[in-house]
Amino acid sequence: MFGFIGVGNMGSAVATAVHKRVGGQRMTLCGRTPEKVEALACRLECAVTDAKTAAASCRYLFLGVKPQDMGTLLEGLRPQLQENRPVLVSMAAGLTAAQIEEMAGGGLPVMRIMPNTPVALGCGVIMYCKNELLTGEEEQALVEALSPAGIVDPLPEHLMDAGSALCGCSPAFTDLYMEAMADGAVACGIPRAKALKYAAAAVAGAARLALETGEHPGALKDKVCSPGGSTIQGVRVLENHAFRGAVMEAVITAAGASGNLGKK
Repeated sequence: MFGFIGVGNMGSAVATAVHKRVGGQRMTLCGRTPEKVEALACRLECAVTDAKTAAASCRYLFLGVKPQDMGTLLEGLRPQLQENRPVLVSMAAGLTAAQIEEMAGGGLPVMRIMPNTPVALGCGVIMYCKNELLTGEEEQALVEALSPAGIVDPLPEHLMDAGSALCGCSPAFTDLYMEAMADGAVACGIPRAKALKYAAAAVAGAARLALETGEHPGALKDKVCSPGGSTIQGVRVLENHAFRGAVMEAVITAAGASGNLGKK
């Protein structure tokens, strides 16, 4: 049984992905907002329970709560966790697998995952690391369950904060970029609805091209930049405004902020 404690934006996205592989009969949900939990459970055709029941009965327990709430949650579930000994799957940024294990009373297998919201559509990224108590069989079962999310890839734990910034935060950065692109198009006379649709499709297409060809983004950019053409002039403006430098600083700053969440 796959249990989900906390079904906010990220928790519900991961639950939606897992549902595609394991089905609703092998899932149960719980959270602080009954209306949100019931709505997701209805959509996924799965059961609703409370946290203690989930901790006592589920083999794999996904923890979709905020880092600052994790300690209180796990401390309250210790009796159930120590008796059932489930695999804990944490989505909390900044909290190491060792911290999660300690909060739960010790001796429990832990997988730490960093997903992004596109996992609900099957085009996301989930990076993960684990503690030594997680067996190869358990790791394989979780990777398989998460596979409908998109890319599921192991990453050394010391790089998880950077990975969180790169993939977890970047949808917001990309949304900002698409909005700005659309605003520019609107300024040129294109209706907003069309501008937003075109900008999103252009970003999705460029990303797919990079993934499927394996070519470096710089090489793909060069193919579009004809000598004296419009694209290179636009690139020149972005460079003049330190576009790449700003993006790099955003990722670095977000990585630092992610790491600090586990220290509070």
